[in-house]
Amino acid sequence: MKLIKLLLISVALISMASHAESQKKVLIIASNMVDMGDPEKHEARNNLLEFAPPYHVFVSHGFDVDFVSPKGGKVEFMMSPHGISSYTIKYEGFLDKANATLRPMEVKPEDYWGVFIGGGYGVMFDVANNKAIHSIIRKVYESGGIIGVGGHGSAGIANVTLSNGEFMVRGKKVAGFPNSTETSKSWAKQGTLLPFLIETQLNKNGAIALNKDSLEDKHSVVIDERIVSTMFLPSAALVAKEMILESDLQ
Repeated sequence: MKLIKLLLISVALISMASHAESQKKVLIIASNMVDMGDPEKHEARNNLLEFAPPYHVFVSHGFDVDFVSPKGGKVEFMMSPHGISSYTIKYEGFLDKANATLRPMEVKPEDYWGVFIGGGYGVMFDVANNKAIHSIIRKVYESGGIIGVGGHGSAGIANVTLSNGEFMVRGKKVAGFPNSTETSKSWAKQGTLLPFLIETQLNKNGAIALNKDSLEDKHSVVIDERIVSTMFLPSAALVAKEMILESDLQ
């Protein structure tokens, strides 16, 4: 009887170890930018409210989360913390990870079931054309992983190409900031400081760009072939939850 109990315990431990090994992590991509490099130093930091809530969703569902940025090290955030952002900073180690982001060369794509990119203008400047970051995204996606973006985060996937040379967004619906907003707001001098306009770039690379001008509800989360996206800041946490649900279907 004792032998049977020992065997059952051994099987349970092996099963738990196997599950833990298969419980892959989530990778959050952030920008190292602080401003747009112009004399007036227009804001380009990461938007805390598009990073902290998704981080909370991931860790509260039991996933480990790593951060990566083009240069590694500390990344900066705009917006004051409140609500769940304050909670995840105080109790869930958000800033511990954000203050020590990995460099792309330190990332093993096979360790991650998903990649999330939040907003803030910085991603348009140092992530959107970063080949090392693109390689990580491509490898995770081609291995069946889920890619999530919020706000200006869609700029981080607009130019990613797959192994066959096609753009990852080609033929897929992707939510992102509309040209009409970028060219009418002073945030980036009516868009003149930006390297490109997200809506234009997505469409140019074969995506079907969606935004407040084409969505019935600007809060919507759009899901298309393992790409989960939203254009509106408050929905960033919903993207994280939908990514988890999508991963359960894989």
